[in-house]
Amino acid sequence: MFETAPITADSKTALYAELAAQARALLEGERDRIANAANLSALAYQALPDLNWAGFYFFDGAELVLGPFQGKPACVRIPLHRGVCGAAASQRQTQLVPDVHAFPGHIACDAASRSEIVVPLVLDGALIGVWDVDSPLPGRFDEDDRKGMEALCAVFLASLG
Repeated sequence: MFETAPITADSKTALYAELAAQARALLEGERDRIANAANLSALAYQALPDLNWAGFYFFDGAELVLGPFQGKPACVRIPLHRGVCGAAASQRQTQLVPDVHAFPGHIACDAASRSEIVVPLVLDGALIGVWDVDSPLPGRFDEDDRKGMEALCAVFLASLG
């Protein structure tokens, strides 16, 4: 049985390094995408402060479809040309949005969300989905969060190989 250890980091860099280490241990030896997505969502949601949603959307060849997550019920399908998740998927670039209400085409799945970060998940050149994290605080995410979230996604992608 895996047990998370409290993270007592003095910086975001240290927090994400510890979180990535816990994620590697949690996902080690498991190749199932859904199981690993569920566990990573729970781990991040419990460890990171000021979140109201953390989870996955998987690309089905046409659009993004809701995967495992933590938080309130969410939009089930997102076209690649809509919202922050669609932008991350279609551009294959992390989207760091300090104010979701100022983002053109933002999809409000939870009216409480004020800021968002979305990392595209690309494996062997193919889009498999996105990792989406929301906060009720405006400006919650910064460059340290971007690097940390991308590192968590790298752990997830490595678990699938």
